[in-house]
Amino acid sequence: MFTVGLTGGIGSGKSAAAGYFRDLGIHVVDADWAARVVVQPGRPALEQIAQHFGADVLFESGELNRGKLRTLIFSNAHERKWLESLLHPLIRAEIISSLSRSQGAYAILESPLLIESGQHQLVDRICVVDLPETLQLERASARDNSQREQIRKIMAAQMTREQRLDKADDRLDNTSGLRALKAQVEQLHQKYLQLARA
Repeated sequence: MFTVGLTGGIGSGKSAAAGYFRDLGIHVVDADWAARVVVQPGRPALEQIAQHFGADVLFESGELNRGKLRTLIFSNAHERKWLESLLHPLIRAEIISSLSRSQGAYAILESPLLIESGQHQLVDRICVVDLPETLQLERASARDNSQREQIRKIMAAQMTREQRLDKADDRLDNTSGLRALKAQVEQLHQKYLQLARA
């Protein structure tokens, strides 16, 4: 199955772009969804996280308090590395399983850490949703109602804009908003249909 990796920094509009591909009938595997699946209650990874970080990273329901965990790992690179080494192989296995069930002309793997996590090895092309970092910070802060400092830490932990664009086969420019983004997705869709047939 011809597979395109769709990535972009926090607040770039990656999820909106993925939604437009879905609307065109393309199977989209969301790495964030896979990341949630592997830490569901009863899964071994959640137990290890609670043992490592303490029970206060869990809600009373036994589910992971993602906000609390995010705060811990984005202020400590060592803890972030520990968590990534635990979760990345599990997330990868979940993604491979979901991609193997794809039907249609091609599939999309939507992942914020496509390149950093090594998930780009699972795809044939890399498409980056791009916009200036000032706009990225503004949109992410407005969307998540998050503090700018927290968003800056997440951005610092991700690849730089230049590094992402350097790896890109295709670029979706999200500077002008969603209507322009949708039109670009429709153009790329035609290109991907041709590439998948080839």
